[in-house]
Amino acid sequence: MEDLTGLIAKAECVLFDFDGPVCRLFAHHSAPGVAHRMRRLAKARGLRVKASRDPHRVLRIASELRPGSGLVSELEERLTREETGAAMSATPTPHADELIRTWRLGGRGLAITTNNSPRAVERYLTDQGLIDCFAPHIHGRTTDLDLLKPDPYCLHQALDSLGSRPAAALMIGDSATDWDAAQRAGVPFLGYARDTRRAKRLRRAGAPLVVTSLGGVLEAVRGVGGL
Repeated sequence: MEDLTGLIAKAECVLFDFDGPVCRLFAHHSAPGVAHRMRRLAKARGLRVKASRDPHRVLRIASELRPGSGLVSELEERLTREETGAAMSATPTPHADELIRTWRLGGRGLAITTNNSPRAVERYLTDQGLIDCFAPHIHGRTTDLDLLKPDPYCLHQALDSLGSRPAAALMIGDSATDWDAAQRAGVPFLGYARDTRRAKRLRRAGAPLVVTSLGGVLEAVRGVGGL
């Protein structure tokens, strides 16, 4: 708790990964189903992509095999549509909405730094009444797939848009790629995992501090900020 309080006290702004720390994007919209449809589309265009249940992995593989191609653009747009549809039934991460609003009321700058489509993020945040907490600081997938995390591009974009130094920020992420991107950008990192299995995975990747609930983070923010 002391380490968590220290991280929060130093943070002038907070960069949230989207799918995980903010919501479960595919809670009611099968991610493996999306991956299957993307692989089927690639096959119809003459490219066989090895089986994967992760749609982002399918997109990455296609981009490696046919970089800059029309097929990759088509697959990225297909994933964007799927993510935007999933956003309408996404499940909020417990305590995330209240944490976001509390941090915002305390004067902290907030940004989204994600490999998901900005359109999907905006759809979800608008539906949840959270868009004003983040806009215009929503930095997601671009057409240049080389800039996806673990590349720190979206973190640099967020820091620039918020006018913040890396050391004065905090990133909350739920994956090894989030941790890697934060390290490359020089941004302190707080890992979030919704269960112990995912927490162990993050710790094995090297994340120094991982929580399995945002409830304790919310309490620490209230304690630090006097809110």
